[in-house]
Amino acid sequence: MKSAIKKGDLVYVLTGKDRGKKGSVIAILPKKGKIMIKGIAVVTRHVKARKQGETSGIKREERYIDISNVAPIKQ
Repeated sequence: MKSAIKKGDLVYVLTGKDRGKKGSVIAILPKKGKIMIKGIAVVTRHVKARKQGETSGIKREERYIDISNVAPIKQ
């Protein structure tokens, strides 16, 4: 799916729990129609240390949302 949105663009979230927020694009999955935006769709994960030297804890990270749920902001 071809999109007018590219990595680094500023976008506005149209739907979902983060409706009305703005953020810059971190990553795009064009074949799946997904987009990752900095500070949007943040989830909390409880991560267990798997190897020696790794730290376990609660980590917050962004998740992909559907590209149809955002609109580019003209600059």
